[in-house]
Amino acid sequence: MMKRHSLLLLSLLMVTTMHAQKTRPDAFPPIPDTLAPKVVNMATNLDEMASWDRYPTYEVYIEMMERFVQNYPTLCRLDTIGTSVQNRLILSLAITGIGDTSGRPEFFYSSTMHGDEVTGFYLMLRLCDTLLSSYGSSPDITNLLDRVRVYINPLSNPDGTYHSGNHTVVGSMRYNANYIDLNRNYPDPFGTDPLDSLQVENIAMINYVQNHHFLLSANLHGGSEVMNYPWDSYTSYELLNDHASWWKEVCKRFVDTCRMFDNWRFRDVSNNGYINGGDWYVIHNGRQDYFNYYCGVRELTMELSTSKTLSTDYLRHYWDCQSHALINYIKEIFTINTTTDRIQATTAAQYRTYPNPTRGPITVATPTQVYHYNLSDRPSGVYVISVEGHPVKVVKQ
Repeated sequence: MMKRHSLLLLSLLMVTTMHAQKTRPDAFPPIPDTLAPKVVNMATNLDEMASWDRYPTYEVYIEMMERFVQNYPTLCRLDTIGTSVQNRLILSLAITGIGDTSGRPEFFYSSTMHGDEVTGFYLMLRLCDTLLSSYGSSPDITNLLDRVRVYINPLSNPDGTYHSGNHTVVGSMRYNANYIDLNRNYPDPFGTDPLDSLQVENIAMINYVQNHHFLLSANLHGGSEVMNYPWDSYTSYELLNDHASWWKEVCKRFVDTCRMFDNWRFRDVSNNGYINGGDWYVIHNGRQDYFNYYCGVRELTMELSTSKTLSTDYLRHYWDCQSHALINYIKEIFTINTTTDRIQATTAAQYRTYPNPTRGPITVATPTQVYHYNLSDRPSGVYVISVEGHPVKVVKQ
């Protein structure tokens, strides 16, 4: 059935270009440990990673992931999510306890989609090691792995991290090998198409997530210390996330746990250590909003160190500070209402908007209706159209 509705009948919010988009500062006031000269030591073999005070070369990283499976074949397997532009591997380690795993919910950690933000890369490798080596000896970790399937992708942009060569993370860059920001390259759940074609790293990640049933995930970044919860595309005033109260509680528990070990942590963006993404600065085509909206995954963006490439002198300190919080975050999966999230994800995927951006005409197809609007007489900007109570973002060129 075709229907044409007047814009006058819509609840339409215009966020014009006159509405200044907040831009993230290049740097925040340094905390004391970032004032010292930076040291970046690399491990060129597995033995040199034993002290956990170095970053691995690319070859050592691959060896580490393979060694986990060799040492703990009953507890983990190695998945290849895909390959990068330059054919480096994008890997995920699937970890769970012994026994029947069919009813266990799935959790996902993924790090370093910005190649120069490598603190999370290190933390995820050490988390893999800790979970596997502690199973059977730590009642807490044993119980956790007997109840959850944990997937860990330590490095999702290997070309950016090893931009200067496989031997070092010095000279790493934010972008992939095509010089595209992978966190501005996902389909926008509110209707804005990416400026660049979808990159192979993101295609692989989307396919991997769609082949799983992750309930909770986190995307690890660096450059600040703050828990960034959805939405990124809107301020909380423009569109409050349905789970905002839940997110605040989860973020507070994470930050409070870290501050038990180091009270300096997570203070450079917000004194409480967490913030709605758009209230910090608005971005479009980010992974967090895509995962939350389309995939039924509650994903949080964790900014874990004020320095993007943390000095190796501080790696062990950051692990001591954050390891308990990272493990506890996995346990938050038990606080999720899974039925509600799946219904919302299914509904979101059923709204198609085209062309978007538009110079005027716009079509929104729902499961039962096709709506036509015309923004020709509207100034350029970003609009949110309410269609059957569902927010649809449209960009007017």
